[in-house]
Amino acid sequence: MKLVPLTAAAFFAATSVFAAGVPGGHFVENWDLDGNGSVSLAEVTERRSDIFATFDANENGSLDAEEYADFDEARRLDMESNGAGEGHGKGGMKMVQQGMKLNFNDADGDGVVTQDEFMAAVPKWFAMMDRTGDDVVDTQDFAKR
Repeated sequence: MKLVPLTAAAFFAATSVFAAGVPGGHFVENWDLDGNGSVSLAEVTERRSDIFATFDANENGSLDAEEYADFDEARRLDMESNGAGEGHGKGGMKMVQQGMKLNFNDADGDGVVTQDEFMAAVPKWFAMMDRTGDDVVDTQDFAKR
């Protein structure tokens, strides 16, 4: 059975007021698959796999420069539309953004990110975001330090 990827807009859409004005709330809202208020490594792994499928437009198992540019643009628009743009380069949000950038995910530096490269970066990215060291990412990880 083939899964049909979501559109970029649908993928990043947040519907809860939980995300409004709470540092990291938008991230938790979008990545907390079981609704318990925190994001586990398993949830990050599943969600990143979904993201990869969404942006791999030609379904060749890699994100080329054009697909990655579309991914970057979708994230930028998502941050702006949800009021998360302010302060997105600080604290925990800096780690979220860094872990999505091409240079973080392109392990061999060839300008193309394979699904294996994208998924291999998950543990390192998760550890960067888990600033409290409690093995989950929640809004406490986005608080000012």
